Amino acid sequence: MHLDHLSFAAGPDGLAATTDALGKALGAQFLDGGPHPRFGTRNMILPLKNHQYLEVVEVLDHPAADKAPFGQAVRKRSEAGGGWLGWVVSVDDIAPVERRMGRHAVPGNRRRPDGFNLEWQQIGVKGMAADPQLPFVTCWQIDPSEHPSQMAETGLELTELAIAGDPQRVADWLGEEVFDALESISVEWAAPNGTPGILSATFSTPGGDVRI
Repeated sequence: MHLDHLSFAAGPDGLAATTDALGKALGAQFLDGGPHPRFGTRNMILPLKNHQYLEVVEVLDHPAADKAPFGQAVRKRSEAGGGWLGWVVSVDDIAPVERRMGRHAVPGNRRRPDGFNLEWQQIGVKGMAADPQLPFVTCWQIDPSEHPSQMAETGLELTELAIAGDPQRVADWLGEEVFDALESISVEWAAPNGTPGILSATFSTPGGDVRI
């Protein structure tokens, strides 16, 4: 397993304003990612080192958003003011995760502004929505050179995560191997005081460390 990306829900001012504020804090410019037609959402992304990226996502006025768990999760978080939605791990083979969760992954896709169609399988969004300390899982069906982290060189690196939650709960969800995905960064687990999930993420930038 590999920590693939972090997901941040747009605030009440919308996707452009949220990414503008985050981009200014991090000293980098977000790139247009495009819509997720199956989920009724769209995103903008910021490539990071280590084959990782940060996405900011907003829900669209689209019927899919009312039916898809991801669209529902984004809408709920945005209506609560926006902020960290969750963390996402990637795997090369989704079948073991399907067996563990007892359900099938669902297809996802996003067409970039340049026309390239990114495709993947994902599973565990309902679990993340119910308990945001839990990651969901994606399995990319693209050449690694097309991964969102490869869209630009930003010089940014995710170095730390603070998560309100219980690592044993996470291990019960995906197995101990999920922590292999976090080996490259420092993770602080805090007892939930309210809703569990990501409390903050720290990025190394050319201008110094920035905590979001």
